[in-house]
Amino acid sequence: MAIVQVAYPLLFLLSLSFYTQQTTSSVITTGSSLSLRTNRTSWHSLSGLFAFGFYPQGEKYGIGIWLVGEPNNTLVWTANRDDPLVSSNATIMLTMDGELVVRTGLGGQEESLVGSELLEPVTSASMLDFINFVLYGNNSRVIWESFDFPTDTILGGQNLSEGKELISSKSSLDRSSGRFRIFMQYDGNLVACSVNHSDDAQQDGYWSSNTPGQSSLHLNLDSQGTLALRTYSGIYEKILAKHSSFSRKGGSTVHRATLDDDGLFRLYLHWLLKGDFSSSVVSVRWSAPENQCDVVKGFCGYNSYCRGSSDGAWCDCFPGFAFINESERHMGCWRSPNYEQHCGVEDANITSSITPLPRQDEATYRLRESNWELFLHGVSKDTLACPQCSSNATGPHKAKNCDRENTLVLIVGVSLGPIAIFCSLIAAFSFLLYRYRVHKYARLSTDSTLGPAREFTLQSFSYKELEEATGGFTEEIRKGPLGAVYKGTMPDGSKRVAVKRLERATERGEKEFQAEMAAIGHTHHKNIVQLLGFCMESSKKLLVFEYMENGSLADLLFDVERRHPWSERVRIALEVARGILYLHEECELQIIQCDITTQYILMDESRTAKISDFGPAKLLMPNQTGTETEVRGTRGYVALELQRSAMVSTKADIYSYGVVLLEIVCCRSNMVVDVSSADEVRLCSWVYNCYITGELPKLVKDEQVDMKSVERMVQIGLLCMQDDSEIRPSIKDVILMLEGIMDVPRPPCPTPLYCSS
Repeated sequence: MAIVQVAYPLLFLLSLSFYTQQTTSSVITTGSSLSLRTNRTSWHSLSGLFAFGFYPQGEKYGIGIWLVGEPNNTLVWTANRDDPLVSSNATIMLTMDGELVVRTGLGGQEESLVGSELLEPVTSASMLDFINFVLYGNNSRVIWESFDFPTDTILGGQNLSEGKELISSKSSLDRSSGRFRIFMQYDGNLVACSVNHSDDAQQDGYWSSNTPGQSSLHLNLDSQGTLALRTYSGIYEKILAKHSSFSRKGGSTVHRATLDDDGLFRLYLHWLLKGDFSSSVVSVRWSAPENQCDVVKGFCGYNSYCRGSSDGAWCDCFPGFAFINESERHMGCWRSPNYEQHCGVEDANITSSITPLPRQDEATYRLRESNWELFLHGVSKDTLACPQCSSNATGPHKAKNCDRENTLVLIVGVSLGPIAIFCSLIAAFSFLLYRYRVHKYARLSTDSTLGPAREFTLQSFSYKELEEATGGFTEEIRKGPLGAVYKGTMPDGSKRVAVKRLERATERGEKEFQAEMAAIGHTHHKNIVQLLGFCMESSKKLLVFEYMENGSLADLLFDVERRHPWSERVRIALEVARGILYLHEECELQIIQCDITTQYILMDESRTAKISDFGPAKLLMPNQTGTETEVRGTRGYVALELQRSAMVSTKADIYSYGVVLLEIVCCRSNMVVDVSSADEVRLCSWVYNCYITGELPKLVKDEQVDMKSVERMVQIGLLCMQDDSEIRPSIKDVILMLEGIMDVPRPPCPTPLYCSS
């Protein structure tokens, strides 16, 4: 259940030697197998301390890696995590064809245990004492390792890099994906949140490392048991937990860091008895957050609240509610079946059962709007009006008890009267304020003088204000076909802005100005440039955007001195794709940007990529798949169907994104004439020819990069640039392929005219 770090010298030296030499005693050769029908159900490491194979889960079996121990093994990795279970007739095989598969029954269906990550057949495998299961290709080269695909644990020598995550298990018995995740943001912040929430640490995270702005960080648990965030260069380091000496002697220590099923991220130490790997002493050395009840967004379900501390926490139901599942209290509560009992029932025995709630400092309430309504209605109408019955009173005592309780209800009701009146006044005031604002906004939206500026969330500026803000439009940032963009400062001096001025009062310019306002005025996403305001005075038309500190992506890619490292470029590719996903599938109106280029992808002060320039954009109504409106775009980025004035669909943006993706890989423009070979002039044809001839290193020259990642991005880029729009993937599939979740099919030649045979 955790990823473990070996910290003892003997095993370290043994495993290091084994890693390089593959001694015959632990080498798993092709043709080897594990079967639940035999006693051979796992492959062990050289020390015998770690194992890969079948483990029991209920009446079935999972496949994973564990730390051998008694009374229970400690799982650190699970294969096929969300569909892990197999029956007792299953077999794990390292086939003669070089594949690691699980087969169910004789001649049954085979399923790969490592996905489609392998670029060549497996020649052998090993379970290492680094708690890493590896597959080797030719020349004993590692071609796959479990370290690259963590589940809920990391261990020594294993990094959790940017964009990677750990997901808790559902429980200690169910190893499938659970309710919590911890992930490395691209801004360097390590964030824990519920799997149902977004990646915004400020809004949805219940814990973070507080390291935003430190890009290229990774989480690492080193061989000494120190858990830290580090840069690969070693310039920056933030230690989360440092190894402390362990008093016991004569044994070995193993560390693991696990996101447990309760949402806490813990660092464990296992002390292993010398000469006896079946026994160990386990202790928690560090956890985050410190208090279990800080996991407020997901720990306790509806109609319940959390009580306790770092030493232990539990969920309790509000009065009048019962647990949905007593053994799984975090699932929340529902209205108790005994909630409707009445005092007048014959032979019922009454005592006061008004339950006091814990004080604010003793409990952290996990309330949502619906919970407040349920709870308040329950107290005022049921619990107070008719206290619950018990068996502590019989016969004549019944009437006295009821009288006492009715008196208590009256007292409580009178005391709550002023509070109820006060709450009613607040509610009435809020309603009137709401109606006033709705009426005001309705008048704004119907004001014909505003034209396309009906979006009342945007600020309206006068021309004079923007002229002063830009110093008379003196500092030009960039120039477009219809106008220029100038650097400015908000009139109140609060922030810098970019002011786009329409300089040609043409029909096309008017249409694009209105289109840009209509499109970007409906958006709010971290990878879309934010529109702040506008100016419309006669022929003077200006738009005010957030200022992008680091210019365009083209500036960063094509300037050797400013060029991003590979990991940063991969991040940028994903950010652009997520911005397009928002436009295509998450907006109220579907937006086709129609001109996605590296010139119009801008970089803010933290080098986050944001899509800009929505002048050519087209808006589609729900259920509308395309439009025949004429489209302009930048040469080299425009899809073939647009050049033929065909139907405009989201696939046009996919084509443009494919061009941008190849530019990100190669750090060169789509069209270059100053090259040594005519084949290199057009980026698409050059990349495809390098791909089919196995010469991908040419694309990145001397840069130290992960060639698997390069190949994946090249394949995706070529798929996006297919002349046939039906072959191009959706942006959602593009993201899944970039993240390695979906397999990337082998792309055909995008444009046969430009591809060599």
